[in-house]
Amino acid sequence: MRVAAIDCGTNSIRLLIADVDLPGSGSVTDVVRRMTVVRLGEGVDTTGEFSPQALERTFAAVEDYAELIRRHRVEQIRFVATSASRDVTNREEFFAGVHQRLSPLCPDFAGPEVIRGSEEAGLSFAGAASVLDWDPEKKVLVVDLGGGSTEFVLGTPQAAEHAISTDMGCVRFTERHMRSDPPQETECSMAAFETLSFLEDVSQVMPLHETETVIGVAGTVTTVAAHALGLEDYDAEAIHGAELDLDTIQQSVDQLVNSTREQRAAMPFMHPGRVDVIGAGALIWGTILDYLNKHTGGRVTSAIASEHDILDGIAMSMAARIHAPAGAEK
Repeated sequence: MRVAAIDCGTNSIRLLIADVDLPGSGSVTDVVRRMTVVRLGEGVDTTGEFSPQALERTFAAVEDYAELIRRHRVEQIRFVATSASRDVTNREEFFAGVHQRLSPLCPDFAGPEVIRGSEEAGLSFAGAASVLDWDPEKKVLVVDLGGGSTEFVLGTPQAAEHAISTDMGCVRFTERHMRSDPPQETECSMAAFETLSFLEDVSQVMPLHETETVIGVAGTVTTVAAHALGLEDYDAEAIHGAELDLDTIQQSVDQLVNSTREQRAAMPFMHPGRVDVIGAGALIWGTILDYLNKHTGGRVTSAIASEHDILDGIAMSMAARIHAPAGAEK
């Protein structure tokens, strides 16, 4: 079955058109992957609503995706909205615009779903688990570092055991803390302090000390990995599954945080939409990894970058819904 999974976050909107093995393993085979930076959550942390400009950018991207969905004869669509859409007062305007553009393509399309942070975390875990070869005996922590929120999921390759979503992300922290170019030391210190406060809260409800392997997903993590690998261009195949030691990652974090906007824009692997927010995202990622290293008594010494994440989880969830037993909730 051909499906379209759409993940609309604070910074970007992404599309995966895929063939899902039905009935069968539920495995996902890519047909098309797209990512567009629309900065839907721009200013939301301050105003509590989507700006007209942000909605216009997002609707334009949805129209582009609608054409791809039509061209590739997709049978089912699931549109998931995450952090920014949980926080706003004009969500219905956003919903109506998306529904207007996608409903003609699929009679069963119910419209955008604003999912809870716990479900977002679970979908990210499922997406990463589906393609990486993990040691089944080791506890794995998947970190999904987005624009407005960061999800933490701890478990084994068989199942997620603990999940939590936090209100920290590269867009939110850029607007809240890191406004200078390059960021001032005091700005970085405040962002790091708030990150540590969130991590202390996470550790109260999740046994982070059990972590043995760390997998990071989403654009901040993969961009830091591209820098650490010294890539001349953004190469998803080289990034996916790359395991880097914490010292190497921290060197890249420091360079990205302390670079000027002009210097970041000149990096050949840098997506233009990440230039303004990668400093805050990199600082969050580096702070998380340093915390985990200390919290596990030095057991965590590296992190793996994954190109597969919530999009894969959304596609897999459609397969699960279609084959749910009669009477089960879908």
